[in-house]
Parts: sequence; structure tokens; C-alpha cells
Amino acid sequence: MIYYVGPDLPHDLLAATGRCAGPLPWRIDRAMPAADQWLESKFPLWARSIVEDWANSEWDSCEAVIFSRADDAAQRLYYYICELRRQGVIGGPEPLIFDAATIPRASSGRQMAAAVRALAERLGIDAAGLARGIRETNARRAAVVAEQEDGPVCLIAGTPPPDRRLHEMVEAAGWRAAGATLAESWGALGPMVGEGDDPFVAIAAQLHDNVMGSRAFHDRAAALIADVRRIGARRVLLWFAEEDEARLWDVPAQRAALAAEGIPALVMTRRDWRANGDEAEEIGRFLEGVAA
Repeated sequence: MIYYVGPDLPHDLLAATGRCAGPLPWRIDRAMPAADQWLESKFPLWARSIVEDWANSEWDSCEAVIFSRADDAAQRLYYYICELRRQGVIGGPEPLIFDAATIPRASSGRQMAAAVRALAERLGIDAAGLARGIRETNARRAAVVAEQEDGPVCLIAGTPPPDRRLHEMVEAAGWRAAGATLAESWGALGPMVGEGDDPFVAIAAQLHDNVMGSRAFHDRAAALIADVRRIGARRVLLWFAEEDEARLWDVPAQRAALAAEGIPALVMTRRDWRANGDEAEEIGRFLEGVAA
């Protein structure tokens, strides 16, 4: 089986392999002594968990793990895993890098297409197989139906949280929680991919036009407001993990955009990945007074 780590990956290509098991899982509420030996403190806990399990041979039966260059932590983790394997400290599956090119210019788009071709060749997928993967994944995209539920919506944005623990805190306050977890954000399929053209170029074009990782060059404030309007959110929780330095630069613009939209926001920065501080109390106070 093949797993992946990071956002902005060619999911149509992964589907074409018939061997993709999804994002590499993690367990962050535990001690991780092996990872503590090798990783600096600025690695997020999900990355430490992956290294811990890798060192403990949890992934030895896997064929490969694909890391995305679109995320700083995922990219750095790839190089650490490669070096540890080179030294014989750990074994496990082959680490592969997907060289996601996120700069909004034509040369970056061509580099994205080259990265799709290179990964397809490594995984043994030709143009016909890739075209089938596009058709299958487009069918999955078309089948997605937004859930309709009652109650006011609070959008969780900022750093995608490691699981639904923040969502549960919002729901405990009587609100509906919206916003992707980290695994959900990595697995996002994006819009339809064009069929009938060169499948490598079609996938690259869709990826290049819709990059969302921490290294993406796009207007995060405008994207946040688009999400608020799309789901009808009445409150926004901007939560940022301690190690997430890239997204913090967009906070002033996001706060200004939310204020202009009349949407109250709770900004929580430099938080532990486990959300094990006073987040529940802060969120409860922020959402207090509005009945579900």
C-alpha cells in the first residue's frame, strides 16, 4: 500500500494506482522517545508521531510514503526520513517527494506537470491509467453532497487541527463546527480535473490553480471569507499551532476581512497541537449566548 503526507497532492494519480491507503495516520497523545532523539522542537506532533511509528516498524509492510513539498513540515520530514534510512537507523517503506510547485507563474505550472509525470513513472502509471484515475476521482468529486443541519455554524480555520477535538469543543457549546481537520485537508480532492486532454497536464493545471498548503501563494483572507459565505458561518475560530509560522502572517488581513464582513472571530495563536490548554473554556465563552 501507499500512504501520503501533506497537501496539494495528485489524488487522481494516487487513485489510479489502486494502492493508496490515504494519509499516514498519527497518534499525538503519547510519549515519542525515538522522535525526540532526532527531531527539533519545531516539528509538529503529527510529524513526531510518524517518525515514532516509522522507527517502531509500523509501516514496514508499506510500499512507499509520498511527501508533499507544499508543506514545510512534510518536506523537512522527508529529508529526515531519507537520512535516517541512509544511516540504517530506521528501515521501512521508500520515502518519495512530490515536487509541488506553488508559485503562480507559467514555469511553476510546467514544473508541476513534470512532477506529476515523474511520480506516475515511479508508481507505474501510464497515460491511460491516469485518465481512468481522473474519471474515477471526478466521479467521487461529483458525488460529494453538502450536509444540511440546523444550528449556527462556527468555522474553524487557521492551522488544520490534528483531529476533531476542536470541533467537539465547538459542538459542546451548542454550535455546528465546520472546517477540515489536517487529514481531511490533505485528502481534499479539489475541483474537477479536465478529461480528454493530456492527463498529466490536466492534473497539474488543477493542482497549480488550487494549491492550499502552507507554502501556497494565494489570498488567505479572501479564501476565508469565501468559506464563511459558502457555509453561512456566524463565528470564526482562528486557531494556530505553535509550530505553524507560515499562516500567522495572514492573521491581520483575515481579522480585517472578518470585521468588514461583520463576523466575530476568536484568534488563538501559538497553541499546543493537542489543544490541551484552556481552549474549551475560551471557545465556550466566545460562543456563549447564542442558542443552537
